[in-house]
Amino acid sequence: IMEIEADKPIGYGAFGVVWAVKDPRDGKQVALKKMPNVFHNIMSAKRVLRELKMLCYFNHENVLSAVDVLPPVDSPYEEMYVITQLMHTDLHKIIVSQQALTTDHIRLFLYQILRGVKYLHGARILHRDIKPGNLLINSDCRLKICDFGLARLEEPDESKYMTQEVVTQYYRAPELLLGARHYGNAVDIWSIGCIFAELLSRRILFQANSPVTQIDMIYNLLVDSNVAPSQQFSHRSNSTLDMEARAQLYQSVSRLPAAPSTFYHLAPNMTHEAAHLISRLLVWDPSKRVSCTEALRHIYLREGRLRYHTSLCRCCCITAEGIRHAADHEFEAMPDMVFDDSYEDDLRTVDDVRNAVTDFINSQPCGRKAPLRINPNSAVFPRFVASTVAHSHPVPTSSKMA
Repeated sequence: IMEIEADKPIGYGAFGVVWAVKDPRDGKQVALKKMPNVFHNIMSAKRVLRELKMLCYFNHENVLSAVDVLPPVDSPYEEMYVITQLMHTDLHKIIVSQQALTTDHIRLFLYQILRGVKYLHGARILHRDIKPGNLLINSDCRLKICDFGLARLEEPDESKYMTQEVVTQYYRAPELLLGARHYGNAVDIWSIGCIFAELLSRRILFQANSPVTQIDMIYNLLVDSNVAPSQQFSHRSNSTLDMEARAQLYQSVSRLPAAPSTFYHLAPNMTHEAAHLISRLLVWDPSKRVSCTEALRHIYLREGRLRYHTSLCRCCCITAEGIRHAADHEFEAMPDMVFDDSYEDDLRTVDDVRNAVTDFINSQPCGRKAPLRINPNSAVFPRFVASTVAHSHPVPTSSKMA
């Protein structure tokens, strides 16, 4: 049995710590995610199992997937380990850095985000925490969506309650802020719109210190400037309202998409095409937001698609004439089948989940590679198993974005 030795921490997600390690089977650097306290309660256990199954299900260039799943170190065990591809940095670090971020970069990043989320939505998966820190970037500008600790399948039954405390506040859609008991994949579309604006301006679009202030900021940008004076409600007049009263007040106002001109002031490099796309992503009414498929057709993304499919993708081929091409339906691939979470119906106790996790780990083939296990004799193993929060991993100076 071959071993894998922990090297250094690179980051952390909703339910785990990630370390950079070397895979001894091929010498390549990979990411080792430790998921601690998996069986703390039934809810967290089911979420970890769901994330693990999703990582093994994904097969898309713009979505992080599992390379391997490792057996537990101890028995009985409370931790799980999964290996994924290793990426250099994330979009948040790029946005707050001094590194130049050109229009070409923005188009390319946004195209890959929408391409990956389209794949997720095609599998009926809601990510529910799309934010710059969960968008991993390599030095060649390849992007992968990560951290599925809060992801779940769409719920077709509108009478069923869905968790409201999802999505990092700055990227949370109005319906979540107002306490919607049911929602759909439009919550991810809203997050993408916020990220798009942040890429253009290099600052968070709705940076509020509370959900109440957050919803007021959104309202004042999208609705207040686009309605008649008799219908306007200032932030000051709303300051004494509770969230329930706000919901009633805001639902009484027409919420058609804001005009593109609403967004011109957000960034000095804002073009009409960019503003038009943002105006279709950041729509108060979730039923009126564009889908990923519709957004990917937008003229703003034409250059991003061309750049991705002429230099980065693996879906296009080279003909005898040396020309790369792919059929239109291959540019933004959909999953072969939807993700199946019916297994959760039989999970009623923590022990049920523990058994399901064990069965899943044991059922995973290691491809054509020899199986791995954690090396508890490694000099850094004590620090690895004790880590709960890790430091970020900077991009090497020799690996600037192309």
